[in-house]
Amino acid sequence: MTLLIQIAQFIFIISILVILHELGHFIPAKLFKTKVEKFYLFFDYKFSLFKKKIGDTEYGIGWIPFGGYVKIAGMIDESMDKEQMKLPPKPWEFRSKPAWQRLIIMLGGVTVNFFLAWFIYSAMLMYYGEQYVDNSKLDYGVYVDGVGEKLGIKKGDKIVSIDGKPLEQFGDAAINILLGDKMTVNRNGKNITFPLKDEIKKLVLENQGKRFITEAIPSKIGFVGEEYAANKAGILKGDIITSVNDKKINYWQDLVKEIRSNKDKDLNLLINRNDELVNLTIRVPDSLIIGISSDIAIMKKAVVTKEYTLATSIPRGFEQTIDVLVKQVRQFKLVFNKQVQGYKHMKGPIGIVTIMSPTWDWQFVWRFMAMFSVWLAFLNLLPIPALDGGH
Repeated sequence: MTLLIQIAQFIFIISILVILHELGHFIPAKLFKTKVEKFYLFFDYKFSLFKKKIGDTEYGIGWIPFGGYVKIAGMIDESMDKEQMKLPPKPWEFRSKPAWQRLIIMLGGVTVNFFLAWFIYSAMLMYYGEQYVDNSKLDYGVYVDGVGEKLGIKKGDKIVSIDGKPLEQFGDAAINILLGDKMTVNRNGKNITFPLKDEIKKLVLENQGKRFITEAIPSKIGFVGEEYAANKAGILKGDIITSVNDKKINYWQDLVKEIRSNKDKDLNLLINRNDELVNLTIRVPDSLIIGISSDIAIMKKAVVTKEYTLATSIPRGFEQTIDVLVKQVRQFKLVFNKQVQGYKHMKGPIGIVTIMSPTWDWQFVWRFMAMFSVWLAFLNLLPIPALDGGH
């Protein structure tokens, strides 16, 4: 069922993007009295699911849901009949139109993609608002795994800047690090700057889907479930776990690791309770759930929520669109970087389906559609015939 939902989301997103993108070519072509031979949603290799000719244009639905196209008479592309090109241009052909009209027709799809993304981001801001973790309010700094440590980041570091630019939203940390050249952190009260090496960024890409940097969460107990092992062992809300089996614990993430690696075993805990040290023993059940959670109030302090009106959502939506575009252009350089080898991690349609939400999530759908629309706009500006929005 999960896969079907993911496929449905992918087809829904692609369908809207393709139809609107191709309309960006189709409408100006019609306005300039250029003959449009075909308008297709999805590719119709060998056969189509539906087709109907209205006027000079054949409208249809193909069976390969990875795109679509318009075929404009006289547009020079990979499908052009070379013999046809030897003939004088007809008045209704693309090649007979003035340069400014040809430019508008060619850039129509890109323009629609950009404005669609802008519209979606603005609408989402007005409807959902904006919520993010303020990097400057992360009192306990960041938590990194082995890959993050190889980059030069240590647990508890506070990010000051990446490439000299202060980091406002912590959610941007991972992508900015991946695209950056140097990073400055505050470590034990001192600012330290170090290079972000390409050979380590390669490891980041190889661990796709795994976050190498997260907010550091203190090992303070925020909740104890009544019927669970933690309550039976005597753990109380407000306790701070300082060590597990004589292994020092500073962060919640470390505590979780110890619990997960000691299934059906006893854990000897050293707890700071109101500045007094308490020793407790707890048995980790087969389910690995001992009935505790972190102190959410600590993390809530770093969360910023903003509300937007129509007037304020439009400029902010434009900023988000430009930010996504800039990041995608910068990511493109990783594809050709021999050390990072980003080309090995590019996703095709099947790969994209796997990153869809496992449940139908409208917020995810619209956000992904906006991001993908910007990506399509960028790809269509590249001098690659198959991506030009034509046949």
